[in-house]
Amino acid sequence: MVLLQHEMAKWGEGDPRWIVEERPDATNVNNWHWTEKNACQWSVDKLKELLTGLKIENALAKCCITEVEKCEGEAVANNRKGKLIFFYEWELKLKWKGCLLDSKNTEIEGTAEIPNLSEEYDASEVDVDFSVKTHSVEADRLKEIIAKDARDVIRSQLAKYIKALREEFAKGMILPKKEDEQATKQDSLASLTAGFKSKVQMDSPSKEGSSKKLSTTTLTMSVKLQCRKEEVYNALTSIELVQAFTNGPVVMEVKPGGKFELFGGNIHGEFLELVPNAKICQKWRFKGWPDGHFSNVTMDIEELSDCTEVKLVQKDVPESEMDTTKENWNRYYWDAMRKTFGFGAFFV
Repeated sequence: MVLLQHEMAKWGEGDPRWIVEERPDATNVNNWHWTEKNACQWSVDKLKELLTGLKIENALAKCCITEVEKCEGEAVANNRKGKLIFFYEWELKLKWKGCLLDSKNTEIEGTAEIPNLSEEYDASEVDVDFSVKTHSVEADRLKEIIAKDARDVIRSQLAKYIKALREEFAKGMILPKKEDEQATKQDSLASLTAGFKSKVQMDSPSKEGSSKKLSTTTLTMSVKLQCRKEEVYNALTSIELVQAFTNGPVVMEVKPGGKFELFGGNIHGEFLELVPNAKICQKWRFKGWPDGHFSNVTMDIEELSDCTEVKLVQKDVPESEMDTTKENWNRYYWDAMRKTFGFGAFFV
């Protein structure tokens, strides 16, 4: 009989698949578990972005891709044991318009079909079949003249899609291991903290003027992230996830009246209201602001059909700190969350 050992192995001992590392995100230890990220909508948007409006021209003819009429298939990115594996299979149909340069610019329409864009083929091997809408001597001549150049240009754009899928979409899927984090943790925290502090204090009111009435304003911003609303809410309220994207220790009591401290205490305050997956209200301040001055931050989280939108309103921001505060939200919150959790940039 085989006895099952229920006790977790200690760090540095036993089978690494069962070692619970002291990771800030507390998930997918050693990148061992299979994780999958759906890239379907991202791929459709990216392919349309790369192909629509694409122009091809040579000494005898010119044409332009006017529309991605069909884009059917699927794409996923997987992380297994720290190795990224990609599966994608797309069937595309493009509309184009063109003309022979010696034909008084008579416009000819046609299609280009791509039946086999997948990981089985290099982009240079993908079939691109050109056809014309109406056959004529001029149309057939245009197709013959432009097809080779057009295939090369389209395949080049498809190669860009494949590269973006591997490098842009999959960014953040492989999490750093414990030893990697310990080597950079202090430097990262020092850099982030110094960045927050120096930027905030650059134009902060002097002590001599602190007795004067502080002029304040309201910051509003809207951010779109490629994830579910639950993921955004958790990223902002789970101590493990906040530690992950801020790269440092965090103090956080997630309840009304609960205190929080981020970036070495340079940002601190308390929670005023929490509506799971929908709303976060905070009393919030920079350490460099005048003593005792707080702003009120409200983040409304709404899941749309293709992304999650965060609408942020921050009242009572010192006027001299308006631009810096907005820049820091973008850099140290939203961009850091995208890079850490793979929420990605949003493409319209």
